[in-house]
Amino acid sequence: MSADHSEVAPPGVDTSTPHSARIYDWWLGGKDNFAVDRAVGQAFLNTIPTIRAMAKENRDFIHRVVAHLVRDVGITQFLDIGTGIPTSPNLHEVAQGIDPRCRVVYVDNDPIVLVHARALLVSSPEGATEYVHADMRDAAGLLATPALAATIDLTKPVALTLIAVLMLIADEDDPGRAVHELMDALPSGSHLVITHPAYDFDPPAIERLVAITRGQMTFVPRWRKDVEAYFAVPGWEMVEPGLVPVMSWHPPTPPEDPTAAYYWAGVARKL
Repeated sequence: MSADHSEVAPPGVDTSTPHSARIYDWWLGGKDNFAVDRAVGQAFLNTIPTIRAMAKENRDFIHRVVAHLVRDVGITQFLDIGTGIPTSPNLHEVAQGIDPRCRVVYVDNDPIVLVHARALLVSSPEGATEYVHADMRDAAGLLATPALAATIDLTKPVALTLIAVLMLIADEDDPGRAVHELMDALPSGSHLVITHPAYDFDPPAIERLVAITRGQMTFVPRWRKDVEAYFAVPGWEMVEPGLVPVMSWHPPTPPEDPTAAYYWAGVARKL
């Protein structure tokens, strides 16, 4: 893209305000970002030089957990909220690479994600993928979306994946309420997957990131206890190894420093 992205922005995209999906896209080497996104992304890099590696660790976790849920648990339905700009391999590519029958609904509320998702998130013939333009803060509205109902059978186990998305919901919007409403709608055997950036790993550095975004975008890192609270619903139990640094969740090889990526990660199962 040219330096002036405003001329080619899809309808509804505000190029004067940074957006997390586009910042993440820039960190991962993508081209679907604008000057304001790169400015904030660079400010984050200046504060935490390893943040690109952290973003990659978050994506690697998605691949591991999806493979585990399909191969070892038998999950074939996924509701992925806060999808972001597609970056291959996407969730459905990992899932359908193991079981082509997998069905995936992607959810996001950014118009640029909508453009790319509809073009790139193509299913295997045996399965299905759908994109829903919605906001998880309206959990009831999201669950009532016809496209979701046509793709996912809510009487059968579903994996609800909330990967680095709850940080984009302010405390006053009560993200826990939305998470718990979604959990309540899922049947026995369903799984909840969360990653969340947190203060615990380096409080001064994380506080500087908050200061960078203040007045520009919502960015709410939380503490471990806050992330634990999302899972604390009767009838749900944590899957081993519990809530851990993202690099410690069933890594292919033990990481040299498991706290090098500043995300908590956890998976829970509905009994």
